[in-house]
Amino acid sequence: MNLDNIKVIGFDADDTLWVNETYFRDAEERFAELLEHYETKNKIDQELFKMEIKNLELYGYGIKGFMLSMIEAALELSNNEVSQATLSKILDLGKKMISHPVELLDGVVEVLEKLQGKYRLIVLTKGDLLDQERKLERSNLSEYFHHVEVLSDKKEKNYQDLLDHLEIDVNHFLMIGNSLKSDVLPLVNIGAKAVHIPFHTTWQHEQVEEPKEKKGYITVSKLTEVLEYL
Repeated sequence: MNLDNIKVIGFDADDTLWVNETYFRDAEERFAELLEHYETKNKIDQELFKMEIKNLELYGYGIKGFMLSMIEAALELSNNEVSQATLSKILDLGKKMISHPVELLDGVVEVLEKLQGKYRLIVLTKGDLLDQERKLERSNLSEYFHHVEVLSDKKEKNYQDLLDHLEIDVNHFLMIGNSLKSDVLPLVNIGAKAVHIPFHTTWQHEQVEEPKEKKGYITVSKLTEVLEYL
């Protein structure tokens, strides 16, 4: 894939710059343990996922919405019998996630240092605004980016509207991220280029089948491989 025309590079944040989904999976494990005398783990996992999807339009993406969905799922699974102590522990799970130190993925600083100055670098992520701003600050990566945008969703219109607002030509834009559904296919569909870096853990809602024929994007195993193309 030819990237000679690229002038602006967008980076997803969660599970591209730093670890994120792993903490959600850990919290789900603890949540299932708290409710194990009401239902099987498989049933608890299924009901929590259903609740998250049902609440996406209300709460959006992020830890706070996840916390509220855990509480609602706990009430439903227990037929409103879950104790206040257990609800308090569920809130603590979410607070622990919010306060967790930022764990940068391998090669992030090296790649940003080499690309800074050659390209305009921006962060395009989704989730809770306050939480994402907090993570970016803790990551010490702010100095590398010209712009940071927390989107309510990552669909074609979201990207097109943002690129238009920032006056970025779609032909000059490259997106790098771990999600085919959110970071790659929408960009390819509007004419941009993308790099897919799969993360070992992907939320069920973000899982899609890979196209039979790749067009407009490449897949690499780690972030530093991007430097071979830029």
